[in-house]
Amino acid sequence: QVHLVESGGGLVQAGGSLRLSCAASGGTFSTYAMAWFRQAPGKEREFVSAISWSGGRTSYADSVKGRFTVSRDNAKNTVYLQMNSLKAEDTAVYYCAARSGLVVLTTGNDYRYWGQGTQVTVSS
Repeated sequence: QVHLVESGGGLVQAGGSLRLSCAASGGTFSTYAMAWFRQAPGKEREFVSAISWSGGRTSYADSVKGRFTVSRDNAKNTVYLQMNSLKAEDTAVYYCAARSGLVVLTTGNDYRYWGQGTQVTVSS
């Protein structure tokens, strides 16, 4: 059983930056592909970014490409999401997710483990 805890959310002005962290425990972190998803009020959950177990492969939603960067530190069992040039439309609860395997996938149903989420609010 993998336990995921997100942190780093908060209130930021448009154009600002935040770095989200997701700490994992209870599993072999280095064997999991990790992803970030988000859900805004009244909207469906959407894929944001994913990273392979080694960090060698990443994937981004078109809406965040060039602004967000995903990374991981397997020694610390932590995955990060650096968010720059934030926009009001980035406001959402951000969730960390994990799946066992080598493939980087972008669909929420492919991820078995989920954190409880951290709120990101961008004021315009």
